[in-house]
Amino acid sequence: MGERDTRGPGRRAVLAAGVGGVVAAVTAGVAAAAAGGGDGGAAGSRTPETPAPQPSTTATPSPAAGPRPLYLGTYTTSAAQGVGLAAYDPATGAITGGGTLAGVANPSWLAVSGSRLYAVDEQSDGAVTAIALPDGDGAPTVLGTQPTGGSGPCHLSVTPDGGHVLSANYDSGSVAVHPVGADGGLLPRTDLVQHTGSGPDPDRQGGPHAHMVLSDPAGRYVLAVDLGTDSVYTYRLDTATGKLAAVSRAAVTPGSGPRHLAFHPSGRFAYLANELGDSVIVCGYDPASGTVTPGAPQPTVPSGSTPGERNYPAEVVVSPDGAFVYVSNRGHNSVARFRASADGGTLTLVDAVPTGGAYPRDIALGADGSLLFAANQNGGSVTVFHRDASTGALAPAGAPFSAPTPVCVLPT
Repeated sequence: MGERDTRGPGRRAVLAAGVGGVVAAVTAGVAAAAAGGGDGGAAGSRTPETPAPQPSTTATPSPAAGPRPLYLGTYTTSAAQGVGLAAYDPATGAITGGGTLAGVANPSWLAVSGSRLYAVDEQSDGAVTAIALPDGDGAPTVLGTQPTGGSGPCHLSVTPDGGHVLSANYDSGSVAVHPVGADGGLLPRTDLVQHTGSGPDPDRQGGPHAHMVLSDPAGRYVLAVDLGTDSVYTYRLDTATGKLAAVSRAAVTPGSGPRHLAFHPSGRFAYLANELGDSVIVCGYDPASGTVTPGAPQPTVPSGSTPGERNYPAEVVVSPDGAFVYVSNRGHNSVARFRASADGGTLTLVDAVPTGGAYPRDIALGADGSLLFAANQNGGSVTVFHRDASTGALAPAGAPFSAPTPVCVLPT
């Protein structure tokens, strides 16, 4: 069944059919892992919100020795009550469960900045939460929560200087700004920008739906992707006041429903995943003006694929060297691999590799780019792939790791 991305209860109701049969097994698996059991699995990582690396022709560096932290965003169910805590082996991709951090409602998106983890609280009274991470042994602790002023926040990011957390309120179609305090906690909101407009899809685009907000690689502008208005908005953030000033707005084909974007390391192109349009767009980007120039949409599944349920592209990530772009396909249940041209201005679809689970919503690369993680939202699992640095090819690293309703995977 296609995902009606309405957020809140309507969105989570879709999950019942996908996870109802696995909740008991998932709960047992996580409990065993938390007790020191450690299922073999796949791992990957989202790069923390820092300026993008410059293009490199060198091979991917060898993984660092020893396990690295991995965090899972979830929706609250009987089996999942907060942020999932785990670790992964950078060499093998094996994931070991470490329990759950309670006290965060529906932490459906996560971001790391230094020793702090930030999570959205995706509910009608939206909020964002700051979490302190331990230096070594020990458990993370919740520092505090601040309201976003909107409904259903589904994404957040940290500005490259670490000074502000930006969040996107999906249900209400707005973008919020919170300063980061001296201790890494969040201070009261300094701005809330409301989007207006709608799109041609009456079920999904009756009003604005801010789906992502992030800084450009240079930290000069803030971009907000809005599924409801088929737009990418550019803002300038005044770091002294925490206020956003509108700069420009780029429109994509009506009904595309843009969801997420990721930058090429050069900072001159961005790749936009369209949830409703089942496509990806290469956008030109002018770092000096913040102007986004969308190109033509391209499919995210190979031609001749057996038709099944409707496909909804979700996350897009770029390899550290900018040579490959990956898009998660919910419905086709795969990760598409695109080869990027030398300058990043064109993409060529190579293949789409099955994740072995239903609705891979979020994907992320590990710390050195040698692993890719896929969170199978309706399949109750995280799949890990080894990634070939020269070809971009993905190969499963082992059996998927059981996890209740994983909607965000964050390897560090």
